Amino acid sequence: MNREYKNKFIEFMLGADVLRFGDFTTKSGRETPYFVNTGNYRTGLQLSGLGGFYAEMINKTRGGNFTAIFGPAYKGIPLAAAAAIALAEKFDTDKPYLFNRKEIKDHGEGGGIVGYQPKDGDDIIIVEDVITAGTALRESMAALNSCANITVKDMFISVDRCEYGINPKKTAVMEAAEQFGINIHALVTAVDIREYLRGKTGYDAVLQRMGAYMDKYCLFKL
Repeated sequence: MNREYKNKFIEFMLGADVLRFGDFTTKSGRETPYFVNTGNYRTGLQLSGLGGFYAEMINKTRGGNFTAIFGPAYKGIPLAAAAAIALAEKFDTDKPYLFNRKEIKDHGEGGGIVGYQPKDGDDIIIVEDVITAGTALRESMAALNSCANITVKDMFISVDRCEYGINPKKTAVMEAAEQFGINIHALVTAVDIREYLRGKTGYDAVLQRMGAYMDKYCLFKL
């Protein structure tokens, strides 16, 4: 996506207090000066805007050439719903969505998948917030493959932190993509965020801390 699109998304995250600066700890135990918490999207207008950003990237990448949208529980659920709505409204691409349950339901309709029920031969895309260690992706693939013989070619996330995973020569996103043979597309990367902040006033301290952190953990730097 182009620079204007990326900057708009960064400003959108800042406005929703989703992109935050301070002292945080990632799932991997790293002390980070910035954090992306999509749980801070709280309003209908924010969800509408978020769905629009994802829909733009999905449409540019896949058009309507896929079967359904999967959102991993829990944060991926509103992402899938918002993206599905935006695709229908903005691009006339009306696709079903689905998500998994953390606990399998043993009454009513039962099962571990809510919404569209995957079938053999389906081509499903995944929407998620941030990949840290690839845990959510592994759980997603297990949930989907338990339903049918499906294909997942693409996954869409908000931010690629560009940090190395288990292999110090590969990012967590690269590792996850290679493990499952999936193309992972990020709306923005940590490099994009840092470049955006460099063009603004009042972020000198943040940039210094972010630079030190990225020099230590990131494979891609400015």
